[in-house]
Amino acid sequence: MFQRIKALIPRWFSDSTPVLDALLRGFAYAKSFVYGLIVYATLQTRIKTATDGWLDMIAADFFGAALLRQSNQSDASFRNRIIINLFRERGTRAAIIKVLTDLTGRAPAIFEPQRPLDTGSYGGPLIGYGVAGGYGSMLLPFQAFVTAYRPTGTGIPNVAGYGISTGGYSQGSQAELASMSMIQGAVTDADIYAAIDSVKPVGTTIWTRIAN
Repeated sequence: MFQRIKALIPRWFSDSTPVLDALLRGFAYAKSFVYGLIVYATLQTRIKTATDGWLDMIAADFFGAALLRQSNQSDASFRNRIIINLFRERGTRAAIIKVLTDLTGRAPAIFEPQRPLDTGSYGGPLIGYGVAGGYGSMLLPFQAFVTAYRPTGTGIPNVAGYGISTGGYSQGSQAELASMSMIQGAVTDADIYAAIDSVKPVGTTIWTRIAN
């Protein structure tokens, strides 16, 4: 920036101009700062180049509180989650299965009372008296029953429960009382409900049960 400004000044001065150079460097620093802000602001207008809190604002604009940055999650990882959810399948049974599997690592169980593949039929190969399954009903249109499963946890290092030889009162050298806040990136029940709500068909009722 300094060289560009100096090149525009008429050749009125000698080759050695320390005072002029100092003055021009001050102008160059200010212009460089403004130019840097313009470049930074330009990057924040696109999801693929946005960074820092701007990515969080983009996620909030599209998804509200349904898609938040995880603890210590990098911009690249968070950006990938945003793009995946922008183009995610929605409004279908497969969409609910996919979003819950991505969130928890476990596929949900879905029962639709008006879906023959779920309810079977008399004399059909899928269900009958004495066979595990569910009864269908024409009185429950646009409804489904979903059993979502919490992710399989890995526990907290050096912390064990009551009655375990490695933890508990007066047991071991690192015994302590644990809380859910100690688990980074944990998926809450609210996250599961929000995920289902974000992809379920409009005008449908999804009865949800969350299990371990």
